[in-house]
Amino acid sequence: MLLIPCPHCGLRDEGEFTYGGPARTLPALDQDTQVWRDAFFAGQKPPGPMTELWYHTSGCESWIEVTRDTATHDILNSNTPQSKVDTP
Repeated sequence: MLLIPCPHCGLRDEGEFTYGGPARTLPALDQDTQVWRDAFFAGQKPPGPMTELWYHTSGCESWIEVTRDTATHDILNSNTPQSKVDTP
């Protein structure tokens, strides 16, 4: 079980959160369907640090970004998400 440091509520049990997947930069709105499909479903997930989105369902009801080492499950950082949308 992971202990996730919520930037609003402090250290909390993983069971209070809903996993939102890896944080990613989204393509501009005028891109075609294939570009959007690739943004969500393509790409490798190698072992090591990865920034993920988690929703604090049973707490402050906020989305947070958690940097977690996928090989060891160590939590390296957590913070409030920043917008990541490409502009044309």
